[in-house]
Amino acid sequence: MLLSRRRLLRVAPAAAAVAAASGLGGCTLGGGADHRGPDAPRALPLARPVRTAWVLSSGGPRGFVHVGVLRALEELNLAPDLIVGASVGAVVGALRAGGLRAAEIETLALNVNPLSVVRLAFGGDERLSGEPIAALVREHVPKPHLEQLPLALACVAARRRDAAVTAFTAGDIGLAVQASAAIEGRLAPVRIRGEVYVDADWVTPLPVRVARELGAERVLAVDASAHLDRAPPGAERYREGDLRKQALVAADARHADLVIKPDFGYWVSFSREFRERAIGAGYRETVAAAERLRALHAA
Repeated sequence: MLLSRRRLLRVAPAAAAVAAASGLGGCTLGGGADHRGPDAPRALPLARPVRTAWVLSSGGPRGFVHVGVLRALEELNLAPDLIVGASVGAVVGALRAGGLRAAEIETLALNVNPLSVVRLAFGGDERLSGEPIAALVREHVPKPHLEQLPLALACVAARRRDAAVTAFTAGDIGLAVQASAAIEGRLAPVRIRGEVYVDADWVTPLPVRVARELGAERVLAVDASAHLDRAPPGAERYREGDLRKQALVAADARHADLVIKPDFGYWVSFSREFRERAIGAGYRETVAAAERLRALHAA
């Protein structure tokens, strides 16, 4: 039962953490379209100065924790110059960078229907497409291009042919988020200017170094991964994968000024109880770090 549940959660895109139950399901033909137009996402240097960056990790349903973190940061009247997001972190980050208040994001998170953010895809190896993720972001963010957002945003994806990390900072925001949340082997990848992009979770789940490369002087990182030292009985079958991800996270976490890693249990679900628990944990952990956060943003 646990194995089938875990597979289901991997099939539902990471973006389900914040998508609205808006009936976006359907079918997609030609999921391998190559996006080459002038609006296609691009990885460009930022045109505005960056002092403080927030990095929001990947994590599938665990990404509900980001919602609680954002609520606490808003209550503390703290704001970054840049948000760098991977997978679910890119979705949450896009909504925040696009101007949504924390309460609005939380409402979306608590009302999500995971099946509303995927479509059947024909013509590729993956049977599901994340095109509704792009539609969802475009619906809620008034500015269509990353460079137009009130707050700078970088959506991190991995180039599939060589695992190169790519931070989209310009172009169609919906497509950039879709590429960042295209779970390898589960959701159809996104082809942009001839290159295929997928979720960067298997390369850099907590892209702090990307934030540094974009000029960030101070970095707050939010790590949604599990606390493996408290993994419960039954988690042994996932130990190898968990340790691999832990090593990837650690490689970037050491470059952050402050890392918030709330603990809300190992197992995940899309139940209302789990969503509220993850959001609550993110909120409490952030409030507990209020003095350090204020110091970081004031430096």
